[in-house]
Amino acid sequence: MSQALGFVETRSLPAAVEAADSMAKAANVTIVEFRVVGSGLVAVIVAGEVAAVQSAVDSGRAAAGLVGEVVSFNVLPRPHNEVDKLLE
Repeated sequence: MSQALGFVETRSLPAAVEAADSMAKAANVTIVEFRVVGSGLVAVIVAGEVAAVQSAVDSGRAAAGLVGEVVSFNVLPRPHNEVDKLLE
């Protein structure tokens, strides 16, 4: 994978939708996955250039925090190629 990955995990679906919307609008990123983990946890994963992903994660985290609880977030600037297998 040549692009950076960013994650925002929330404790509610509305907060995750808000995060995804904000992330897509904040920077030139692609939503790679929207995964309902279980027990109310929902993860939004985006990909793009490192600066765009960082901006998107910051924006998504802030927006989701206004609606619900942000559980975790992270940016992987240069994920290993094996990480692709986890997202299939």
